[in-house]
Amino acid sequence: MSHVKVQVPAMKSFCMEVFEKFGFTEEESRIITGVLLMADVYGIESHGAQRLVRYHKGIQSGMIKVDAKPEVVFETPVSAVIDGHEGMGQLIGHFAMELAIKKAKTAGIGIVTVRESNHYGIAGYYAKMACDEGLIGISSTNSEAIVVPTFGKQAMLGTNPIAFAMPADPYPFLFDASTSIVTRGKFEMYNKAEKPVPEGWGVDENGHPCTDPGRVLSNIKAHAGGGISPLGGASELTGSHKGYGNAMVAEIFTSILSMGMTSNYNLLNGHGGTCHLCAAIDPAIFGDKDAIIAHLSTFLEELRESPKREGHDRIYTHGEKEVFAEKDRLVNGIDVDVKTLEEMEDCAEYTGVDFNKYFGNLGVKVHFDPSEHTQY
Repeated sequence: MSHVKVQVPAMKSFCMEVFEKFGFTEEESRIITGVLLMADVYGIESHGAQRLVRYHKGIQSGMIKVDAKPEVVFETPVSAVIDGHEGMGQLIGHFAMELAIKKAKTAGIGIVTVRESNHYGIAGYYAKMACDEGLIGISSTNSEAIVVPTFGKQAMLGTNPIAFAMPADPYPFLFDASTSIVTRGKFEMYNKAEKPVPEGWGVDENGHPCTDPGRVLSNIKAHAGGGISPLGGASELTGSHKGYGNAMVAEIFTSILSMGMTSNYNLLNGHGGTCHLCAAIDPAIFGDKDAIIAHLSTFLEELRESPKREGHDRIYTHGEKEVFAEKDRLVNGIDVDVKTLEEMEDCAEYTGVDFNKYFGNLGVKVHFDPSEHTQY
């Protein structure tokens, strides 16, 4: 897999201009770009700039409605249902979490569920929004059906990630993980690198283990059977039923409560229909907020300082690696796959953005030497 180094300001400015060219306002472009960049600086390459091509295609096809605005269709003091009207997922997710935060600050808790949206990026972005306001944040989303249930051979569930964030010192607790063994983006990255995926990650159209990422991806696209395994793989012995069950929890909080499309109806006939959950909880509804946060901070430190297994000198708590990754990438730049950069160049050509202004005098399609680790 060949990568180039791209500085964060260049990537941010490029994405901002591209989304504005698509027809989003400056503020909307800032929000969308912020979600993508958070993934890249956290080292979650599968959900960063490499997703730009997905949004490009979605806007081109009309699946993503640029002018759509989220609408609250049901509401109580502590809850709401939002219809996204097939808009950009990041904007709808941001709107939903802002509403959840507002309710939590007023009533102590806010639970907002969304229907008729599109891919919203990393779930952790929205959980962190609440955490940054001193609240507990929870977010989840369903997606197109690309995950097979335990013992199945037809994809019926999305990757259905669940994210949870809570303030702590010296850095917050932030957990964000799919309920599938890996995300579709990981299969895409392996496919770009022309490498087999590890055993247990996916199954073919007959439900048999498959390590060919291209085959799994093409079967998903054609609805030909097979797909990605739940967290725990394809066997109950390794915990497949646990990932399957967690995927159902995410499905209930997203598509079922919102009366939206379940994963097996997502992305059919050019329609998005993705559903989300955004929830915020004020720890103060359980007592002394500062004491609760200090209690968590103490336990996290005890975890980090607990005895290490032979050959390992560190235990990480969730969100810690992301803090370190962000510090490194803000200084040294983001690693971007050269094929992703080619997709970005195609996007620039389509929107009329000057690719060279951000990434040097030569586009990757004109020149790329894999022996060089170029920094733009």
